[in-house]
Amino acid sequence: MVGMTVKPSDDVPREPAASPARADRRDRELARRDGRAPQDGDIRGRVQQLGVRQQRFERRLAAELGVDVAGLEAMDHLISTGPSTPTELARRLEISTAATTLVLNRLEAAGHIRRDRHPSDGRKLVVTAAARSADQAYERVLPMIEGVEALVAEMTPQERATVQTFLDRLVAIYDDATG
Repeated sequence: MVGMTVKPSDDVPREPAASPARADRRDRELARRDGRAPQDGDIRGRVQQLGVRQQRFERRLAAELGVDVAGLEAMDHLISTGPSTPTELARRLEISTAATTLVLNRLEAAGHIRRDRHPSDGRKLVVTAAARSADQAYERVLPMIEGVEALVAEMTPQERATVQTFLDRLVAIYDDATG
């Protein structure tokens, strides 16, 4: 058989050759999973990795605070915007009021929030983040905030304008995708 060439049979199924787009997608997926740096010029891959790292950070923060992701989102809203009624919080979290009650029950049991009567409408409750929990969350987030601020401070005005324009457009794409 040496020197003979064998023709592939037409009835033998063959895997189609990977298209460049499919190979690129595969490389991106692998980089996303194992944290490898995206190839030069791969901005989309870097945005994707930023999203993955944001999710990882939020999961770690939630675990350190002893809450689930929904609880962390509720705490973030209460810490950043102040007290809220459960109904307002449900709207913000885009979950039902019944689900919000469960989230708030867990947060209250862990000492992260308190529920008080609304000052002008005694039928309503107002949910407030506990100061100790807000401080705890802030201590964990502060190094990242300071890191981002330092990075921005190192940029030239032109670099800041370019990044701002890109991020504004990226946020608009996400807003369009989520309706």
